[in-house]
Amino acid sequence: MDDEVAPLRARQVAPGGPVPERVLASWQRSEDYGVPLDEVDPAFAGAVDTESLFFECGREVLGGLHATLASEPVSLMLTDHEGLVLDRLCGDSTLLRALDRVHLAPGFAFSERDAGTNGLALALADRVPTLVHAEQHYSASLCGYTCAAVPVHDPVTGRLEGSVNLTTWSRSSSDLLLALAQSAAGTTAALMLARSQGRSPRPQPRGQVYRVESARAVSGSSTLAAALSAAWNAPVAEAAAGLAAGHVVLVLGEPGSGRATLGAQALRQVSPRDRILSATPPDPRDVDAWLDLWTPELGKAGTGFVVADVDTLPLWAAERLRDLLAATGTRGGAATATRLVLTAQDLHDVPASLAPLVGAVVGVPPLRERPDDVVPLAAHLGRRHRGRDLGFTPAAERVLRDASWPDNVDQLARVVRDAGRLTDVVDVRHLPADLRRASAHRLTRLESVERDEIARALARPGATVTAAARELGLSRATMYRKLAHYDLSAPGRQARER
Repeated sequence: MDDEVAPLRARQVAPGGPVPERVLASWQRSEDYGVPLDEVDPAFAGAVDTESLFFECGREVLGGLHATLASEPVSLMLTDHEGLVLDRLCGDSTLLRALDRVHLAPGFAFSERDAGTNGLALALADRVPTLVHAEQHYSASLCGYTCAAVPVHDPVTGRLEGSVNLTTWSRSSSDLLLALAQSAAGTTAALMLARSQGRSPRPQPRGQVYRVESARAVSGSSTLAAALSAAWNAPVAEAAAGLAAGHVVLVLGEPGSGRATLGAQALRQVSPRDRILSATPPDPRDVDAWLDLWTPELGKAGTGFVVADVDTLPLWAAERLRDLLAATGTRGGAATATRLVLTAQDLHDVPASLAPLVGAVVGVPPLRERPDDVVPLAAHLGRRHRGRDLGFTPAAERVLRDASWPDNVDQLARVVRDAGRLTDVVDVRHLPADLRRASAHRLTRLESVERDEIARALARPGATVTAAARELGLSRATMYRKLAHYDLSAPGRQARER
């Protein structure tokens, strides 16, 4: 291990046992990013987003913790998902001045790319609780500190929101530091769920790997495909064309919109007789075993792959997957040995190690933008859940078409499953009350245009209500009235997954 460390470090690592592999990998990435060894020089972003639900809840949780630690030399921080420091609480003036000298303060970015290996950067990169001791920092200027950080995910959408970071002097005891950070992160997520207007928490990732047996097993395939609109079938054809040209295809869209299904259908169009393995990442702590389960199949003839949610993979896992794909001939945007589809929510969040492999990018529209697909999908889902046909009255069909479906097809599947347990013919009274309320007021064409423009402005990376209002020429108060009228939510709340 020491022989591997030497080329990466210009200074001697203090004794204390082998360097953890995760830290060593982070050092390598820091060196590749060109981070200086002597001192950090992070980028300053200036204003930070203080309007998100994550910030609101995290600030409240850290405020309570700070009240009990006011006399301790510990700094409590919130960061966003890219490592930008949003807030900092500390009652020790000496520690505060020291942190200011290394720019560990609100408005500064402390990702690996900006500041090298540090607690919050590694927690966000690997998406697991992380403790980085003094000498494990990449930059010598950070070696006077010990940092514990825990990533925080939105409990409804599963989206990585940021991290809770606790920093103290390197000479101080760090035994309880990580436990405190984990407690604060867990309490923050719980508070976010309590304030998410009754939405159900997102199921924990299970790391499923399953085989798509036939075209009939794929939602939206076979006879259903003919009933679906061009808004769905066109991107399927586009993805199939990319695969036929030998490209790795990236399918982008909202969670639950059918990204993996679209990829599987495209693979089926290109190679009808191939088996298809679909892999959904597990909890970050289980990724190693998950990779070992299915990656030995890479490169085998007659096999296509859908790797879902690559934007949730720890960086080390994405790098290992890249190396495995390279070994099977998948490189430079062309899959010469492996037909491969990747899915993600946003192109910006695709790991840098996997992005160069992508040769074609396809977007799948959310279900609310495909109203003509809702009823055929509902009938298909009802038949799949019950093993027999499920009918819908015209009134129920109108409610289903008019719904906004923030959780997309996943939500439709839940609604159909619950209704199918009550009746053979679904009427309005069998549908959830929130769907009935949403369909009570149908938007005019002008209102629909306005709603879509507001939704697009809020969906931009880093968007805030204030910035979106300014872009659209509205006052902040008017924007909030529009959000309520159109059942939209501010970034960091429900709008984040829409």
